[in-house]
Amino acid sequence: MPTSFCGTWDMVSNVNFEGYMMALGISAYLRKIALKLKLKKVIEQQGDQYIIKTLSTLRNYIIVFRVGEEFAEFTQGLDNRHVKV
Repeated sequence: MPTSFCGTWDMVSNVNFEGYMMALGISAYLRKIALKLKLKKVIEQQGDQYIIKTLSTLRNYIIVFRVGEEFAEFTQGLDNRHVKV
């Protein structure tokens, strides 16, 4: 049986996170804010559907998906991109 990643995960460090955000084209202002946040991820599974919540004091972000199914996502408030996942 595969390992389950369901649970609550706290960010411990963000090594080279600024470089990653720069590569995505995120503005210097948003990068400075993001570097100060201590994010918490909550991963849940309901049947074949996964829910990943990214929680912070500034903004919460929720994504819902099924493994193996492509879907469109708008990363509003993060880097404001339309992507296929």
